[in-house]
Amino acid sequence: MKLKTFLYGLMLGLPLFLAACGEDDLKKATAISAKKITFTRDRTLGVEIIYSDSARVKAKGTAPIMDKVTPSSGTGYEEMIKGVNIDFFNPNGTISGNLVCDYAVRKEEIKQTIFRKHVVVKNDKGDTFSSEELIWDEAKKIFYSTQRVFVKGVDGSIGDGINFKAPQDFSTYEMETGSGQLNMQEGIAP
Repeated sequence: MKLKTFLYGLMLGLPLFLAACGEDDLKKATAISAKKITFTRDRTLGVEIIYSDSARVKAKGTAPIMDKVTPSSGTGYEEMIKGVNIDFFNPNGTISGNLVCDYAVRKEEIKQTIFRKHVVVKNDKGDTFSSEELIWDEAKKIFYSTQRVFVKGVDGSIGDGINFKAPQDFSTYEMETGSGQLNMQEGIAP
């Protein structure tokens, strides 16, 4: 008897439920699905990338995985979901620095690479820079970040700040709202 009551209730309630789904809802769903963007992802394993300028190798990087992502509308990008390891070279062709991170994305159209998650850079002086995000602007030839950047000097000095900016070789740097400890050596004045 309870099964019959349930079935009768279901049969009476179903038309009311279907009537609640108006034609306007279907039009909205059609409009949303028409704006759907699809992505094509081409994966390459064991990638080696060489960056050169004026026929000189400036950097050589490796990535375990690189995905070239092409959306149906908009611009494509290259995504390194397992991170990168980049060696920088000086004009003599020897390694002058290194960058390692857990994730990177390169946007070809705007000539920008964003390094994220445990980004660590070492320059030729031995200074170490670390942050959760560093952005390389290829056109301006600078690295910058609005995230906090920590700096450890080869002399033991430490510091940190935001709005970081440095040339590609990290020979100098600027940052705001900084704090830290400097090791100063006393010199003999003439």
